[in-house]
Amino acid sequence: MNSTLSHPTQIQFYDLHPPLDDFRSEVLQGLSQPQKAISPKFLYDKRGAELFDAICTLEEYYLTRTEMSLLKTYAKTIAQYLENSMLIEFGSGSSQKIRVLLDQIDPIQNHPTYVALDISKQHLWDSCSSLATHYPGLATIAICADYTQPLDLSEITALQHQHRVGFFPGSSIGNLEPHEAVQFLHNAAHLLGAGSHLLIGVDLQKSAAILEPAYDDPQGISAAFALNLLTRINRELGADFNLDQFGYRAFYNSSNARIEMYIVSYTHQTVHLQGIAIPFAQGELLRTEYSYKYSVSQFQMLAAQAGFETQQVWVDPDRLFSLHLLSIPEYSSHHSSSHHSSSHHSSSQSS
Repeated sequence: MNSTLSHPTQIQFYDLHPPLDDFRSEVLQGLSQPQKAISPKFLYDKRGAELFDAICTLEEYYLTRTEMSLLKTYAKTIAQYLENSMLIEFGSGSSQKIRVLLDQIDPIQNHPTYVALDISKQHLWDSCSSLATHYPGLATIAICADYTQPLDLSEITALQHQHRVGFFPGSSIGNLEPHEAVQFLHNAAHLLGAGSHLLIGVDLQKSAAILEPAYDDPQGISAAFALNLLTRINRELGADFNLDQFGYRAFYNSSNARIEMYIVSYTHQTVHLQGIAIPFAQGELLRTEYSYKYSVSQFQMLAAQAGFETQQVWVDPDRLFSLHLLSIPEYSSHHSSSHHSSSHHSSSQSS
């Protein structure tokens, strides 16, 4: 674990990024499955992170602006939980949403610490530098890591003995299979500790007519984002994917309540990766992502499996998106009486 301090001076940087060997072995393993699949975490190299930021601004991509609107509407209420706390953001990306919450905190009184966890090293550094410049009183700790895996942060002295609040926006929880989502939440509960809170954004179930354009926009940015994965594999692992021979497909699988995103092979072809021949049939699909959609009550049940209790739920008037404030009981035998929620709370699935 290495820590380097450079401009701006209040950033501590820790590089726990998985080594290239992990990328190589996971890609090879994924491409040798009967149903080829590569983890969505590998979509986020520098270019991938930039393309994802571009997706977030699209008219069709309702998720970002709806979540931002919810955060702004309820920021004052949420901020009460953040005072004198360390904010740990899972998958910090461009760190735009955290600003809505930081704007509610008095840095002189509270001395907040912000911990950004992200797998894209350059993007993480750039966004934390921008944040530290904008919030001079903010102690910023940037940790380049695969936040979907269990993390041991006990060696980072600055992280000890502070109340922790987790923040996991963007409905990234949907990229995980439900059993993986429970495991992630379990790991998060362990990292945050008893008595802490987690604020998490969860996309709601809705019609394919709204969902599909959000994940396959007419401008082709979603396609460029997915296909950039092949460019990255060529560059970093020396593969010979011909990008002209691959396209992109995304559709809503209503029976599993998930968007499925694939790279599709246009022809019968063979790709080589470090001496290994990988055949693709015409029309064969390589899965890059799932994005599961939940009803409010479904997600509450999922969170409960990982030991969380629901404190509050906020849903936008169009019932597109939800924000959940979860808590980890002080004791496992403790049952919170604060199962209250906002007037917008509903456990029915939105249509």
